[in-house]
Amino acid sequence: MISGLSRRAVYGLATNSQIESLVRSNQVTEDLAYRAARRYVAGRTLDEALVTVRRLVGSGLAVSLDLFGEGNDDEVDVGRVAEGYREAAAALADIGGDVYLEVVPSHIGLDLGIDTCRRYVEQLVEVLPSGSRLEISAEENWQAPSIMDLTLGLAETGAPVLATVQANLRRSPDDVDRLVSAGVPVRLVKGAYLESGDVAHAWGEETDLAYVRLAHQVHAGGAGLTLATHDPVIREALLAALPGTTVEMLLGVREDDARRLVGRGIPVRVYAPYGESWFRYWLRRVAEAQGSSR
Repeated sequence: MISGLSRRAVYGLATNSQIESLVRSNQVTEDLAYRAARRYVAGRTLDEALVTVRRLVGSGLAVSLDLFGEGNDDEVDVGRVAEGYREAAAALADIGGDVYLEVVPSHIGLDLGIDTCRRYVEQLVEVLPSGSRLEISAEENWQAPSIMDLTLGLAETGAPVLATVQANLRRSPDDVDRLVSAGVPVRLVKGAYLESGDVAHAWGEETDLAYVRLAHQVHAGGAGLTLATHDPVIREALLAALPGTTVEMLLGVREDDARRLVGRGIPVRVYAPYGESWFRYWLRRVAEAQGSSR
């Protein structure tokens, strides 16, 4: 069973295109996989995703909507993806409530160059509803410099961006300094990618300690902090120490906890991804559930 595999093994499956092709080549196996993934997925189409978003907003939760995908270096396809993001951004105006749009830079042209990516993202900002933000997702360490430049460049133009910082990366304290100096709010995650020890802390206590230090660093900067973690011990300690902090949680993971936090007056945002490229995301969620097992 997948749940019996190590985090590293499941992550390997999540990044193996042959495994995905094999599962999705048969309608029966694809349906079985999607049934397991559905709790984490807002839908396969924008219309399905908007139903999920309305349900979450109706429960008093804020939402971050994202279109699945990454690592896209095909110019024609990047244009198609950008149009999909624009449709999603435009649809948010009809939702009401507190809904952001998240973008994965390599899904929307980063691999074609930062200027290409920025052009597409600026087009999204033009149709983003007033009061909404554009969350810039984090990716692997080697992409971090370009994503930082993209985020800070957008912020300089007044774009309402929210940066994502991975606590496991050794570079993150310096990145936080740059972001808070620019007044960019930060969503702090532990980190979902397997990285080498020279660029990242080990999963577990090392990353947990880095997470706590970075949360205090962001909060002290005053730009705004979102704790994107399901670790209740770390979350509760930081919420007690850092007033005014927001929590972000994943769709399908401890939604009862999310509602209890809202009941305590703590703002909670739910990350709600959608689209046809759900397979790898699902396996990454399973990999993260394996904790520190290697």
